[in-house]
Amino acid sequence: MNFFLIYSFGILFLAALPAWMFIRNLAIFHVATADENFMIRAAQERVSVLIPARNEEVSIGAAIDHVMANRSMEFELLILDDQSEDSTAAIVRQRIAMASSTIRLIESKPLPSGWNGKQHACWRLAESAQFDWLLFLDADVRLSEQAIQRIIAEALRSDVALLSGFPHQETGTFAEKLLIPLMHFILLGYLPLRQLRSSTSPSLSAGCGQMMLARRSAYLACDGHRAIQASRHDGIQLPRVFRRHGLSTDIFDATDIAACRMYLNRREVVLGLLKNADEGIANQKLIVIFTVLLAGAAILPIPSLIIACSTQQSLLTITVLAAACFASYVPRAIAVVAFQQSWLAAILHPIGVAWFLTLQWLAFFKSLQGKRVAWRGRA
Repeated sequence: MNFFLIYSFGILFLAALPAWMFIRNLAIFHVATADENFMIRAAQERVSVLIPARNEEVSIGAAIDHVMANRSMEFELLILDDQSEDSTAAIVRQRIAMASSTIRLIESKPLPSGWNGKQHACWRLAESAQFDWLLFLDADVRLSEQAIQRIIAEALRSDVALLSGFPHQETGTFAEKLLIPLMHFILLGYLPLRQLRSSTSPSLSAGCGQMMLARRSAYLACDGHRAIQASRHDGIQLPRVFRRHGLSTDIFDATDIAACRMYLNRREVVLGLLKNADEGIANQKLIVIFTVLLAGAAILPIPSLIIACSTQQSLLTITVLAAACFASYVPRAIAVVAFQQSWLAAILHPIGVAWFLTLQWLAFFKSLQGKRVAWRGRA
């Protein structure tokens, strides 16, 4: 067996691994339950919906309107204006005047030393909340009319202390279409979801900071966002805190009950991916491993097949690499349908992964230099 054939089987393995994991995980990465029994129970619960907002004048009005459209259960809506430099607070006050005492605006305090802005805002919101369930939402999340009840019903069904939903990721610009869908590819392609649900190991932490629901008692018992006060990546770090305290966490597909457009242009996409990459893949423990995994799965199959054909490698080698190319596109093709993603982005999957890895290495070298990417006016 020659070297190129051995290499080809290696590429096939790397491409087939996330394809197999994606299919396996997708079968149990379900939407929030709509079972009548859990929905009835959920309708009897009370929820504090908590939105941290800094310079969110473009998003906050629509976020409030979509929350207020949920009329099937009792909730309060708390918004913390985190020293916004735009009209965020004024828009919230307008909605309060138009709506009712259901909405409360919390004025910000100077950010304490050692705290990240979002984590401090979330902690203050939780301290001000009145009800037993805490639903943290980013200001760019848009809920459907039954979303809150469905989320609570899913938490009751799964019986976990922290539940995180992944909304439909809306994309407009080319950069968004190319990079944002990688969230689902990496999540379902490399996370052992069955093991996550059968264990409270912190190493299996996963979540989406756009939408997180916690039982108030569990949240306070493990110190919630205060325990991750310096972090920029609550999607990973908050579930990790819960798990360190022996508490269960879970994730679900919120595509049908919520939508979110995180970024509006290429610059925001790049900075958004850079700002917390060192808490995800771009660290000393994972950067090399994920570079091999992602490059082998998405970048190398096609050029390897071209080289094999042009150098007249054996039929077996060419067949193996052709299978690797097919496998590399399987999860992206499925995701297009399951999560309403762009076909163009799926076709350009190798370019998207190459760009993503470039950003991860850039973030890694910035972290080695002690540099942090500024986000919303804060370093």
